Amino acid sequence: MPNKLQMQDWSYLKKYKKENANLPILESGQKRIVFMGDSITEFWSALCPEFFVGKPYINRGISGQTTPQILIRFRADVIDLQPSIVVLLAGANDIAGNTGPSTLEMILNNIISMAELAKANNIKMILCSLLPAYDFPWKTGSFPAEKIETFNTMLKKYADENEILYLDYYSAMVDERKGLKAAYADDGVHPNKAGYEVMAPIVEKAINEILSNQ
Repeated sequence: MPNKLQMQDWSYLKKYKKENANLPILESGQKRIVFMGDSITEFWSALCPEFFVGKPYINRGISGQTTPQILIRFRADVIDLQPSIVVLLAGANDIAGNTGPSTLEMILNNIISMAELAKANNIKMILCSLLPAYDFPWKTGSFPAEKIETFNTMLKKYADENEILYLDYYSAMVDERKGLKAAYADDGVHPNKAGYEVMAPIVEKAINEILSNQ
């Protein structure tokens, strides 16, 4: 059962409310990039703060969140910040069932809704593949590896058909079991510093590709 706080603020809109209000107004020519997602996004700032320092990167990840929660936050934590680009990495917690049962189609539909909101507000989107995971330590025996692989295929197909940049972290980080390489994570799911150091140049190449065409 959700606790009282979760029932009052299920999507945790209050987490970044103060930070959002205190962001400086963008000056002419400035570009802002929002990283949106769950724990894999949120923990990036803690483990590799240097990745964000001196750059127009805003981290709006929240640990444990599923795509319906992120969709609810999308206006407050992305659109209202007026970014040029949003980097979206989400869906693994849906597969784990964090907020109840969810099909791969339901996950994709929530991401499509966010992509359509971004497009309507002239925000370029980068759709990130889910990272590989052989199992989830908080829900062992759920066998997510095949679902993650299938979902990434679905996500890429949607991105390609709609001229959205698809970012493939998966291929760079997967092992022979379709899990996350041991060198890149301590728990099989969340990147460690070495994992984020693999991800960083991949996403920065995508960001620069979009910015060079704006």
